[in-house]
Amino acid sequence: MKITEHIAAAKGKTLFSFEILPPLKGQNIQSIFDGIDPLMEFKPPFIDVTYHREEYVYIEQPNGFLEKKVVRKRPGTVGICAAIQNKYGIDAVPHILCGGFTKEDTENFLIDLDFLGINNVMALRGDAVKSETYFKPEPKGNCFASDLVSQIQEMNQGQYLDSPLEKNHATNFCVGVAGYPEKHMEAPSLDNDIERLKAKVAAGAEYVVTQMFYDNSKFFEFVSKCRKSGITIPIIPGLKPLATKKQLTNIPHRFHVDLPEELIRSVNNCKTDLEVREVGVEWCTAQSKELISSGVEVLHYYSMGKSTNIHKIASSVF
Repeated sequence: MKITEHIAAAKGKTLFSFEILPPLKGQNIQSIFDGIDPLMEFKPPFIDVTYHREEYVYIEQPNGFLEKKVVRKRPGTVGICAAIQNKYGIDAVPHILCGGFTKEDTENFLIDLDFLGINNVMALRGDAVKSETYFKPEPKGNCFASDLVSQIQEMNQGQYLDSPLEKNHATNFCVGVAGYPEKHMEAPSLDNDIERLKAKVAAGAEYVVTQMFYDNSKFFEFVSKCRKSGITIPIIPGLKPLATKKQLTNIPHRFHVDLPEELIRSVNNCKTDLEVREVGVEWCTAQSKELISSGVEVLHYYSMGKSTNIHKIASSVF
């Protein structure tokens, strides 16, 4: 089923979903199943699987020259999605990026997903690789998420890059995109960022999943602004419970997200990361309950492959 169909079938009941990371190269799929199994009791209709593009490392050679090497640390998004759908009988949602893909790569990626019966995708521009200060699109690739959404929707109309093909199969992808309650780091303002989101919706996006946030008022303000701008598709809040003291600086730095002073004080009063995890669970549980009372269609948790704290939250909420 499409994500939008799952939402419609719920008839107002808030659904539970989560996102996982592919395992590091050298690990097997059992590490994925071990993280999913405890959460199946909450009946997630879908699970997101992230895609991690290649990185570049430079290896010094005996002659003193540096050799550029491409490294894929977390391969396997397509295979993991197929395994999830086969094992659990629920929808898997692979992330697909502009970065690292030509348009032909994207088309081939989507063809493979279509063959496997995977009908939902999350279309993202992606971040710059560590060796780049700013995001650089792939030559002959999509520059923006809205371009990627357009390409997917063209395939949904049976339009492929090789236009002379006859009797083209029309795919049936439901396309999700990202939203940023505190604006994308590169956007000059929240209003400008919402205009970019409108462009993704105009291109054919059918639902939005937000970046993590820790102040529900920012999510409510974001949704209100989106609705006033004419965006009517479902907006799903993304949540990530704090788990370590380091995240007080890592999350604001990496994701440009503000943390409420009350949460900061509670974490600083903790003596161990185990205590921080408990604070993170309590805070995220309170967020979740308030969001459900506001009528959100889905609560989407960023699990990072760790299910213990998500299980505690879901046990109190669902």
